[in-house]
Amino acid sequence: MSKRVLTPRNRGFLFLDSHPAGCERLVADMWQACPDSADVREGAGPVALIIGSSAGYGLAATVAGLKRAGIRGIMVSVEKAPTERRTATAGWYRTAATADIARTAGRDLAFLNGDAFSDEVKNQVAGLIERRFGGKLDYLVYSVAAPRRTDPVTGITYASVLKPIGQANHTKTLVFDDQGVPEVRAVEAAPAEDDDVEQTVAVMGGTDWERWITFLAGRDLLGDGFATAALSYIGSPLTAAIYRQGTIGAAKAHLEATARALNERLAKTVGGRAVTSVNGAAVTQSSTAVPGIALYTGLLRGVLGERLVPPVHQLAVLWDQLTGAAPLTLDDDGRIRLDAWELADDVQAAVAERWEAATTDTIADLADLVWFRAEVQRLYGFSVPGVDYAAAVATDIAWPALHAPTPMGCGGSQRA
Repeated sequence: MSKRVLTPRNRGFLFLDSHPAGCERLVADMWQACPDSADVREGAGPVALIIGSSAGYGLAATVAGLKRAGIRGIMVSVEKAPTERRTATAGWYRTAATADIARTAGRDLAFLNGDAFSDEVKNQVAGLIERRFGGKLDYLVYSVAAPRRTDPVTGITYASVLKPIGQANHTKTLVFDDQGVPEVRAVEAAPAEDDDVEQTVAVMGGTDWERWITFLAGRDLLGDGFATAALSYIGSPLTAAIYRQGTIGAAKAHLEATARALNERLAKTVGGRAVTSVNGAAVTQSSTAVPGIALYTGLLRGVLGERLVPPVHQLAVLWDQLTGAAPLTLDDDGRIRLDAWELADDVQAAVAERWEAATTDTIADLADLVWFRAEVQRLYGFSVPGVDYAAAVATDIAWPALHAPTPMGCGGSQRA
């Protein structure tokens, strides 16, 4: 087993390698941070499918689902294996760590590494539900952020873009040089043109989510009362032009319309429900690619400090509402809102004031840059407290095998 001393090497917010021990510790810390639930008991838990389970809110959904709801089931993501020159992707190591936690907790999770848009993966999932998980699915959480999607029926590949609609957007963004010195830079995003909106909606809208539900229903795999949630974001007026009112926002609107249609359909067929869950801001590999989001998130943390709610706490609330442990609370558009802490008027007013004042000279006093830079590094397993980064670590960690499930009672309690 090869061992290496790994140091962070990056181009902007993208890192060339990931740290296995840091990723493992990060998942363990998420597990410890997620509140326990008295409703999780010994025995078979509900069967869940989480699509996009290895990063960001999808990872939080997986960890919180284990801790709060005692889920078993199937986790789907796309990650790259280690090579002689490169480590595996961070999501690969996070998945291995999540599998270890699930085994210790006595929960049967199967992890698939493949394109969730493809019919091949859908068939793999269906087969596992039929053979390993009793033939019925209770929950599906959809958390997919992708640059492109190939339609398995037509073979057409669509590409998503981050662009405003109607006119160019002038905004501020936060960057760091090679020495970590921050700069607030003015940027311009050209408006969407041609079929940019349609392409982005085809990738990031509700089309694939609906295909999953239709496919599983066609195989008679949806249990009575089946519930599904797609994870979404609205965000601040400060970033609305490039996000909620831009091409990605059009895709999110399509996702929400899909939820309303699916909700009506599932209510009639299995007494079920479909919702979107609007989450609050977080530093993720997807969010750092959006112009202005890095600056906004750093300023938000500067205002809120420790009151900024981490994803695993938000997803614990989502699982409580999906399972009935807490009342289901929806807004007028049928969405679960987990972002009230972020969009409170006083918080947004304070962030807006700092946004106006933010320059390269003032940013260190207005934003929590130490936290933000550490959060970016933690996406790749670096800057995680308690990890010895001077020590060599094994990088060729195996993907969790699709082993036969451990019988409940023989693998330990479902609570660790």
